[in-house]
Amino acid sequence: MEIIFVDAGILSFCRPDHGLFNHVAVDERNGNVYLGAVNRIYKLSPDLNVQVYHETGPDEDNRKCYPPRIVQPCSEPLSLTNNVNKMLLMDYRENRLLACGSLYQGICKLLRLDDLFKLGEPFHKKEHYLSGVNESGSVFGVIVSYGDSSPDKLFVATAVDGKPEYFPTISSRKLERNSEEDGMFAYVFHDEFVASMIKIPSDTFTIVPDFDIYYVYGFGSGNFVYFLTLQPEMGNGPATGSSSAGREQVYTSKIVRLCKDDTAFNSYVEVPLGCVKGGVEYRLLQAAYLSKAGAILGRSLGVGPDDDVLFTIFSKGQKRRPREASQESALCVFALREINERIKERLQSCYKGEGTLDLAWLKLLTIDDNFCGLDMNAPLGVSEMVQGIPLFSDSTDKMTSVIAYVYKNHSLAFVGTKSGRVKKIRVDGPSHGALQYEVIQAVERGPIQRDMAFSPDHHFLYAMSETQVSHMTRVPVEACGQYSTCSECLGSGDPHCGWCVLHNMCTRKEKCERSAEPRRFAWDIKQCVRLSVHPSNISVSQFSLILEAHNVPELSAGVNCTFEDLAEMDVVQPCPTPSLPPGDHQIVQLYLKSKETGLVFANTSFVFYNCSVHKSCLSCVRSPYQCHWCKYRHDCTHDPRTCSFQEGRVKRPEECPQLLPTERILVPVNVVKPITLRAKNLPQPQSGQRGYECLLTIQGVEQRVPALRFNSSCVQCQNTSYSYDGMEMSSLPVDLTVIWNGDFSIDNPADNKVHLYKCDAQRGSCGLCLKADPLFGCVWCKGENRCTLKQHCPHPESQWLERNGLNSKCTHPRITQITPLRGPREGGTLVTIRGENLGLDFSEIQGNVRVAEVDCTPVREGYIPAEQIVCEMAVATPSQFANYVEVCVGGVGVRECPKEFRAVYSKYYYFVTRLISLKPSRGPVSGGTIVNITGSNLDAGSNVSIMFKDQKCTYHRRGGQWITCRSHASLQGYGNVSVSVTVDKARIQKDLKFEYVEDPTIIKLEPEWSIFSGHTPVTVTGTNLDIIQSPLIRAKYNGRETVNICQVFSPTSMLCQAPELPISLSRQREVPARPDEFGFILDDVQAVLALNNTPFIYYPNPEFEPLHVSGVLELKPGSPIILKGRNFLPPTNTNGNNGKLNYTVLIGDKPCLLTVSDNQLLCESPNLTGRHKVLARVGGIEFSPGVVHITSDSPLSSTAIISIAGAGALLILFIVIVLIAYKRKSRESDLTLKRLQMQMDNLESRVALECKEAFAELQTDIHELTSDLDGVGIPFLDYRAYTMRVLFPGIEEHPVLRDLEVRAQVEKGLKLFGQLINNKVFLLSFIRTLESQRGFSMRDRGNVASLIMTMLQSKLEYATDVLKHLLSDLIDRNLESKNHPKLLLRRTESVAEKMLTNWFTFLLYKFLKECAGEPLFSLFCAIKQQMEKGPIDSITGEARYSLSEDKLIRQQIDYKMLVVNCIHPDNEKSPEIQVKVLNCDSISQVKEKILDAIYKNVPHSHRQKASDMDLEWRQGRGQRTILMDEDLSTKIESDWKRLNMLAHYQVPDNSVMALVPKQVTAYNSVNNSTVSRTSASKYENMIKYTGSPDSLRSRTPMITPDLESGVKVWHLVKNHEHGDQKEGDRGSKMVSEIYLTRLLATKGTLQKFVDDLFETIFSTAHRGSALPLAIKYMFDFLDEQADKHSIHDPHVRHTWKSNCLPLRFWVNVIKNPQFVFDIHKSSITDACLSVVAQTFMDSCSTSEHRLGKDSPSNKLLYAKDIPSYKSWVERYYSDISKMPAISDQDMNAYLAEQSRMHINEFNSMSSLSEIYSYVGKYTEEADSYTWSGCV
Repeated sequence: MEIIFVDAGILSFCRPDHGLFNHVAVDERNGNVYLGAVNRIYKLSPDLNVQVYHETGPDEDNRKCYPPRIVQPCSEPLSLTNNVNKMLLMDYRENRLLACGSLYQGICKLLRLDDLFKLGEPFHKKEHYLSGVNESGSVFGVIVSYGDSSPDKLFVATAVDGKPEYFPTISSRKLERNSEEDGMFAYVFHDEFVASMIKIPSDTFTIVPDFDIYYVYGFGSGNFVYFLTLQPEMGNGPATGSSSAGREQVYTSKIVRLCKDDTAFNSYVEVPLGCVKGGVEYRLLQAAYLSKAGAILGRSLGVGPDDDVLFTIFSKGQKRRPREASQESALCVFALREINERIKERLQSCYKGEGTLDLAWLKLLTIDDNFCGLDMNAPLGVSEMVQGIPLFSDSTDKMTSVIAYVYKNHSLAFVGTKSGRVKKIRVDGPSHGALQYEVIQAVERGPIQRDMAFSPDHHFLYAMSETQVSHMTRVPVEACGQYSTCSECLGSGDPHCGWCVLHNMCTRKEKCERSAEPRRFAWDIKQCVRLSVHPSNISVSQFSLILEAHNVPELSAGVNCTFEDLAEMDVVQPCPTPSLPPGDHQIVQLYLKSKETGLVFANTSFVFYNCSVHKSCLSCVRSPYQCHWCKYRHDCTHDPRTCSFQEGRVKRPEECPQLLPTERILVPVNVVKPITLRAKNLPQPQSGQRGYECLLTIQGVEQRVPALRFNSSCVQCQNTSYSYDGMEMSSLPVDLTVIWNGDFSIDNPADNKVHLYKCDAQRGSCGLCLKADPLFGCVWCKGENRCTLKQHCPHPESQWLERNGLNSKCTHPRITQITPLRGPREGGTLVTIRGENLGLDFSEIQGNVRVAEVDCTPVREGYIPAEQIVCEMAVATPSQFANYVEVCVGGVGVRECPKEFRAVYSKYYYFVTRLISLKPSRGPVSGGTIVNITGSNLDAGSNVSIMFKDQKCTYHRRGGQWITCRSHASLQGYGNVSVSVTVDKARIQKDLKFEYVEDPTIIKLEPEWSIFSGHTPVTVTGTNLDIIQSPLIRAKYNGRETVNICQVFSPTSMLCQAPELPISLSRQREVPARPDEFGFILDDVQAVLALNNTPFIYYPNPEFEPLHVSGVLELKPGSPIILKGRNFLPPTNTNGNNGKLNYTVLIGDKPCLLTVSDNQLLCESPNLTGRHKVLARVGGIEFSPGVVHITSDSPLSSTAIISIAGAGALLILFIVIVLIAYKRKSRESDLTLKRLQMQMDNLESRVALECKEAFAELQTDIHELTSDLDGVGIPFLDYRAYTMRVLFPGIEEHPVLRDLEVRAQVEKGLKLFGQLINNKVFLLSFIRTLESQRGFSMRDRGNVASLIMTMLQSKLEYATDVLKHLLSDLIDRNLESKNHPKLLLRRTESVAEKMLTNWFTFLLYKFLKECAGEPLFSLFCAIKQQMEKGPIDSITGEARYSLSEDKLIRQQIDYKMLVVNCIHPDNEKSPEIQVKVLNCDSISQVKEKILDAIYKNVPHSHRQKASDMDLEWRQGRGQRTILMDEDLSTKIESDWKRLNMLAHYQVPDNSVMALVPKQVTAYNSVNNSTVSRTSASKYENMIKYTGSPDSLRSRTPMITPDLESGVKVWHLVKNHEHGDQKEGDRGSKMVSEIYLTRLLATKGTLQKFVDDLFETIFSTAHRGSALPLAIKYMFDFLDEQADKHSIHDPHVRHTWKSNCLPLRFWVNVIKNPQFVFDIHKSSITDACLSVVAQTFMDSCSTSEHRLGKDSPSNKLLYAKDIPSYKSWVERYYSDISKMPAISDQDMNAYLAEQSRMHINEFNSMSSLSEIYSYVGKYTEEADSYTWSGCV
């Protein structure tokens, strides 16, 4: 799938289904682009369309194969390997492309340029292998041409990747004319001593082990070939720069020069390069490019315009730190002439005998005076660095590539950056500096690669990105068209750009017509056309203006003058003014348009103004333009001469007629009153003009009142009354306008208004009345209880109440509302009291408020006279609970307050508040959790705050029983914090804790794709997801953000609906898109807001086509409906994701079964007839492609039959018969086809269901297992039983556990023998003598080692000393026999190896009990419970859940979980125990599960045996049934007898079961001697011995066919090796391998337990317990032995330690947990533990495990985990080696303590007796040895 993007002139080509792009080359003759990529070579057209491509990989290979496997077979494991393109060169002479890759040690292909046909691929000689390096930028080549007579040369420079013996670092090769020539790529010269190459000496790698020369760029110039390199600095000795010295490696950038004709490479010279700017050194070369200097840069550098200069990119410093984010880089330039001069000086100095060669890596010594002689062309180094000239630096966006060329004497550099940008830089030299004139985003993201190329005409630049999906981009070299004005164009600094004047565009000169003519093309900003206008602004009523133009070209064709879109006319006279829309003024653009081009070429801004729009004097004269006011005409004009009278002309604001500011004009309604106004400059109406009027607009109605002008400064509105409607407003401001002569208004700059008011409006109480403005004159008329004017109160003045009168205090205050009604006893609550007549001054109520008999201090800021009091509560005593609210208006106090001034509220005020709980109690440490605190009366008080310890929780809202707040980020980190609530002054605290836990993390998204409309399911795996209440998933694109919901299932998983991508409809049809940000909103957790590591991608939405052109599709019943379209199956395989879109198609309201392909949906229509709408849904899309009309098949009508019969009954009858037969046949064919299709669909559905079940089980079983294991006790064996099972496996009662009963004489002899055993010389000789006997078997060696260790249990110091001597001897013998050192301790072939196992067994028992035992037992229980969750075959031992492929049921077993209620066999009155069983369990399996549940924490040896019990099913009414594996009801079919299961007896859920003692049934008594005896006894034996590990090696049944009856027994799976088995006997015909996914599901479920066990074993600190001394002591001993024998290979030391401890002890314990615990191990559990043990062994190995598709499943299962486990092992061994050594004194004290603890566990005399038996057994063979001589 090729994708081409087009954006702003930038073309981009990418291949999302293939790998990275590596190199690019452009054909200078035709512009074709050749692209070297991983596994492909492309030929693209100049506009990036693919013309042809050539496949180069992948192929089977291994980098260690030398020669490669295509030359000779390779013993290394092969794998499918990508071919990375490392070199891409154009050979114009032979019209071919040289493409070298990384496969097969770096062979090259020669491809024809026209069609990429392979001309040759030499690979059979070592000269054909350029390098085995896998990186794309590690090889550079330069082709040197010598004319037509001789073939070209290829100079190749490459990194060698630590293989200097295979590859020269630099060489010259023959480039034969014939691509199949045998000498292709042969060295130009090669003899025994000299060759056209240089190799890095191997001694160099002893100084710097990782030494290599990295080639960055190569080119030819003059007679030389140059390569730019980056190489480690050698220094003067081994210590400098050595990685072993622990110092960071320093690198140097150098340029290498060779003569083109030098076949012996004697002319090799190296020169260090660098750059310094502002005191900062830039020494790490990143990229380079050779270009010409150009005239301007050449003058600055002192070189010619055609001289070569080298543009380079350096990064800061000399140390490569890929993990650090330093972005500092610099662009520098070198004159190649200066570099050659420096080399020439060095050669001359060498010729004079000065200095050294300065090539430390060539290991040449200091030269003497005679070295130079006449031959000065020897490999040479320049020590002094050549400094380049810094031009440009960037500290934020690291520069990664550079390319340059010369345009119009300017040298231009194009620099690629790490963020995907291209910087365009004009380089004018050190004197003028460098100008970055443009930056463009060339690729979406990722750094731009080092390779860049120009198109042949230098109009375009080709660049590549270095991301997961590479892009090839074509960028225009110039983008002059982006500049719209001459100043922008010529001010940009781009030398490509000039201004084409008459075409009004920024362009190259060659694109501008007649650009050579004067002033038609501007280069300098001073040459831009300039316009000036005189005057600068005019009135619209004026007629002309003068226009001046500068820098205008010859305009013989004429020019037009244009005012925007208003007018256009020829410029033959001054430009006339246009007509303008209404307005005070308008700024318009004045354009000059060329008649030659029809384009505007110059413009300027101009102002037209219009005085006539001003309708008032003040606005007129205050205008910034020349406007005048005619007072008597009431008009504004630009020409004052038009005014009627000279005195009527006004120019200044103070001369305007206007009203002056006045105090408030108060007018009561319905009261007749005049209104007098002050003014100035009031005009005297002239003859014929009308007088003055006042105009009041009251509630939208104008009211005109006659007015009288007293003089020019006073006017009065005559007596009139006014009114307004409604009582909602106590006063109403009314606009007032004074007019004369009908409509001439007097300016009112102060906006004077008339205020109409009503005393009784909104003043229903005395207090509100007296609160009114005193100027209103309102009083409270007591007789009428209303507010009115004084003159309107009919009662005497003594009955008035007025604000400032003698009688001014309102009586009968009243309280109407109290908030809050509850508060804390500690006080501080602000109580708000609202009511009437609550005083007119704060002093009246100060100190006069009590709430619930507690003083409440009024707050001045909250007091509203007469209406509201806010007071602060004091502290209440414990005896005060609730009471009324009292207020006294006046200063006498509440208690003595007269009744008429006292107010009491009818409701009580209460003292309360307490907390109960909070939810949730956990949240992320970043905060953002909405916490709900519950309690009672939490709405009490006035102010509330919540504290989490010392941090505030932002209050949201509250109710009577709850408060919510939002947590902040924790300042104390993780852990619990106390929660308190402060209500006013009360701090309410209960034992409430909120826990800050680790922020949620996102680990994995599956799938990592969606469609543009979103709403597809995304399964999210992470940690701590359950602490988020409302998680959201988000996507951000082009500045717009969308979110969608998530549902949390567990702490580690949640299911989200993908958000839609806010992308435009025009782009939705194009290509996939990645969001700018993709992440999650999880409270305030910022780390997951935008995930940086997810490649989440959006694919185009599915698009549906209409069903039919008419919109209605006609169908017959049963015919499928085909919905066509595209994008139905997104290409999810490109991201390594799987998954499909979930489609729903409804026919009417009924869904149909679907089959999905990329461009079709096949819908099996339901059984419907008639018209039905079709509706398709997917993601967030719902689309109806049309309507289907399903018509039923109707038989021929009777009238038709009669008419046809009349026309020809016989003929028609024959035709009808044929048609009916044909139709029936076709229907049968259709039914057969549909049946086959349904079978295929059914098969696919079952496969999908199996995978879906496996996934669901993986997600749910981990949590269930973890919770099920909680509370299970660990039944450790005691020390004696544990050691006996390890030392003497399979022997229950060994003699060493019993007292020895012998005669006294024998006992005395044994004691003497014991004394010999305690002699080290004798014991060592004794063991060596026994081992030298041929008959001394492996079993005997193990037995003797165990007996000696039991004998020496009480003397472990001595035993340890003996063990060390034996191990030392074993190591000596192993090395003397030339065996590989890694084989030491691999197998138990000596007494020492078994003693070592027993030694660890004794000393690690405590460690097992305290540390390792718990995870081991948890793993065993987890395996057992996981296996028992699914069916297990009683006969074969196969199970649904398994880690072993051999023990996996490979078919679908239908089963159901049942819960049975079991009666305890020891106490029937105890509560019933619920046990989970399966309906497919055999009866014996049910008994075992019941026993496991009843005796959950009881050791296995103390339980009753299932074979001794019967299972009794107790049904209603006392009915009891004994259930057995075999009875009279057992089914027998075709010689197969199936064991009875619960399903056979139809046992329902929640049945009652009991285990009773074994009974003799009629079936048993009758059949004991027949069939039952054979099969049942064998079956019981099978149950007893299922723990045998041998059962893992075969899938055959453990029970053979009954020899007497020929009946074979089976449970769930029939033995498929029997010849009479039919194909379908094992279930469906599905490929059984699909069930291997259950291995993964089981592995995922058990992963935590395996990890816990391995982590416990492979860590030096175990839950607070120190590392056992025995491990450190033995590892140190092995290191001492390795040092003694000069073995320094770390792999050998690693292997010794692995064979010593993990292989000899831990693997045995993991495979056999019954050695440590009192448990029973079944065959399926044994199989799973064997897989875990194998993984454990692989983790300890140092060899690489190369896996393929044919590798065993148990290897593949943990393939991804083993590298991690290996790192644990290496860290473990490393940590142990770093620990301080244990002294012999400390170790002996430890061993003595261990001996003392277990001194009486074994009978030493019995052990001596058993050991002595071997003396007697081998007496004759050892006659030659004198035992007593050992004493």
